[in-house]
Amino acid sequence: MIHPVLIVGGGGHTKVLIEAIRLCSIPILGILDADPTKVGTEISGVRVIGNDDMISEYDPKKVALINGIGSIHHPKSRMTAFNKFKGRGFTFAVVVHPSTIVASDVVIGEGSQIMAGAVIQPGVTIGADTIVNTRVSIDHDCVIGDNVHIAPGVTLSGSVKVGDGVHIGTGATVIQSVTIGSNSVVGAGSVVVDNVPDDAEVFGVPAKPKKNSLMGD
Repeated sequence: MIHPVLIVGGGGHTKVLIEAIRLCSIPILGILDADPTKVGTEISGVRVIGNDDMISEYDPKKVALINGIGSIHHPKSRMTAFNKFKGRGFTFAVVVHPSTIVASDVVIGEGSQIMAGAVIQPGVTIGADTIVNTRVSIDHDCVIGDNVHIAPGVTLSGSVKVGDGVHIGTGATVIQSVTIGSNSVVGAGSVVVDNVPDDAEVFGVPAKPKKNSLMGD
């Protein structure tokens, strides 16, 4: 049974999600956003109906959520929202745009989103609350963690492992069998040819650690 959905967050990523959700014929109840100035406005024809506190008016057994918070660096805000509403008993719906190519054995975790034009090959596992964004290519046997953002145009070769909380920037390429450690950031356009440790930031061709790359708050 398809439950109607509420979208959490009203930024640019939400616009893209709304298009995919509509194509999947899932009813949208509205958008929740912490910014009071957005309440009463519309995003792609969907009304911002209130802030996060309004969630108490809905039954977690009858309504699913979709995480509309994107990221341009470490996806902390997105992760916080996901954990907050999971703690209140809500389930996050998976969104798969109809234009994607997803192999039959791919495993997609709760709340993850596969956006337009993505190609995901056999043997891939994707964790919870992860964004596989527009035109991403993920080859065979990759393992992607929770709360990851793989930005538009990224290419992951076969057997790549991506830890939890990673951001891989637009147009980056990761060669086969590389491991990217948890809570790391790969800069846009980078080519990753070596393993990336946890909590690192790497940039360039080939990708190298940024000085003082351990990430703080």
